[in-house]
Amino acid sequence: MPPGSSRAVTPLDDDDYPAYTMGRAADMLGTTPAFLRALGEHRLITPLRSEGGHRRYSRYQLRIAARARELVDQGTPIEAACRIIVLEDQLEEAQRINEQMRAQGPEPQSKTSA
Repeated sequence: MPPGSSRAVTPLDDDDYPAYTMGRAADMLGTTPAFLRALGEHRLITPLRSEGGHRRYSRYQLRIAARARELVDQGTPIEAACRIIVLEDQLEEAQRINEQMRAQGPEPQSKTSA
């Protein structure tokens, strides 16, 4: 248990822990298992498999699937929705890196002799 924490950290505290079955994930998203399979076919999310071979989804994957469902519900084809989400993720990462670089300040310029 971390210092100052009153409870133990469990796998369910981990956003990447595959805690949800396909049926439960579909229920939570208000969609069908076929929709979740389609997201896997388009390589947007890759669920882990249980020992019995059943798909298991994490909270992080469910957030991605919910964003895909939102786009599809607005009329975006699933292929395009998956690509949009990948591009949104890449943009967010680039913005995070830019912010980190700005926080570090400018790098000292090296002196070169001519």
